[in-house]
Amino acid sequence: MIRAKIHLLVCGVALLLTTAVLAQSGSLYSYQDLSHFYYSKQRDSLKKAWTCPTSFKDKAAQKKYREIWDQRIDGIIGAINGDDYVHDNEVYTYIDGIVRQITEANRQLVPVKPFVFIDRSSWVNAYAVGGNLLAVNLGLITFSTTREELALAIAHEMSHNILHHVENAMYQKAEWLSSDDYKQSLNAVLDSKYERLSRLKKVLEGYTFSRNRHQRYHESEADSLAIILLKRSNIAFQAGYFLHLDSADLEYEHPLKHSLSAFFTAYHLPYEEGWTQKRSHGLSTRAYSFSDTSKLADSLKTHPDCVDRYAKTRSLTTPNAHLTPIPASIQDRANKMLLWNMYSGVSLTPCLYRILLIKDKGNTDLWYDFMLSNIFAGLYYSDRVLNRFNAIGVVPKEVISRDYYALQTLLEQIPRDNLKQACQTLQNGGFWKNMPSVEKDLKSFVFTLALDPDDSDRNKARAAHLFSTGNANSMYNELAQNFEKK
Repeated sequence: MIRAKIHLLVCGVALLLTTAVLAQSGSLYSYQDLSHFYYSKQRDSLKKAWTCPTSFKDKAAQKKYREIWDQRIDGIIGAINGDDYVHDNEVYTYIDGIVRQITEANRQLVPVKPFVFIDRSSWVNAYAVGGNLLAVNLGLITFSTTREELALAIAHEMSHNILHHVENAMYQKAEWLSSDDYKQSLNAVLDSKYERLSRLKKVLEGYTFSRNRHQRYHESEADSLAIILLKRSNIAFQAGYFLHLDSADLEYEHPLKHSLSAFFTAYHLPYEEGWTQKRSHGLSTRAYSFSDTSKLADSLKTHPDCVDRYAKTRSLTTPNAHLTPIPASIQDRANKMLLWNMYSGVSLTPCLYRILLIKDKGNTDLWYDFMLSNIFAGLYYSDRVLNRFNAIGVVPKEVISRDYYALQTLLEQIPRDNLKQACQTLQNGGFWKNMPSVEKDLKSFVFTLALDPDDSDRNKARAAHLFSTGNANSMYNELAQNFEKK
């Protein structure tokens, strides 16, 4: 009876995969929509536009202020050059529409609509960088359930810019670093014989600066102003969004409805239960408990606890609000862009687990089968160049499910020959016959990287050039460019 149930489960997963159809959501962004191309003009004019003001009479303090100011600009330029941002027209238009609605209803506070970046990061976050610039992560878009929830995060970051939190933080840091108190504290550390590092950390504690972090009390100010911005914009506010945000770091805690073995069997991939269990090599290994991670510190370290934020704003919730789900097409595009970025960044286990979660919900889009094949090919390629462990992208056990841990362990321990077998099986999968030509071209390129007996850089560069020549506008060209430049 048990075997019959397992057989039905495996057949169900297999049927889900073999009856899949390619979603008609339209092409994703082009290679030219990556930020080093698309924002080249903004990048080149950024330093000219952001002139550091003269805020200190003291020359040392002003010099330090200019250094911090320039670090911010260099950070944004570096992010643009590194393709941290992308301009997908459909996703950008949706996000910009929210920003435009908030701006037009709050012209006294926001005279000019902020410039918006779409950050390719999977982190559930948005951030303000001052100068009327803000960025919204793909991870926030896929995590949010309604337009109103997304609008709250955006209004919160707009509030940081309105309140000049970024510039004020830079000013305070420059003031501190140029002060006599700081110099005396630093000299005392340098003159000491013991525990220099720990004492130095105490001196610097509380004076860090980055483009996406603010002090805790600033967050409460931004929450309060964000609610005002939303109400003036006729966008409903729900305090419960803060409770949802509290689960932002638990993406990989969600268990799979189907077992790992069912997925692997459905794709005809090699699978042994022993690969999912840590080998001790003769040493004792403590079994890890996945029972409770609910008491972890709040995921957004610089933010107040989300439960406190909910309690403080609950009375301001819009009664009987009509909420607008984020369109499925936007969620789908954001999800695919996010997954491609994770794959390009060689973070393969989280990428694969997200795909399995999507498959678990009954999604039949063949694009995810295509990406699953790319992941196993990428893992085998990484193994060939002795970089498998880094490609797996190990996630701390405190924020993952038992299923994720098993998958992560399997990808670490599956023998090379079996990994190659899995790669070959997926390269010959039946789903390829229904894939568009650009995906098939990428398949040929990936074959050269992972399975071609000629493992020379010259052969990889030739295959990359061949793909780029025929698919210059494809977002997949990002992968080829990494090898064509060698």
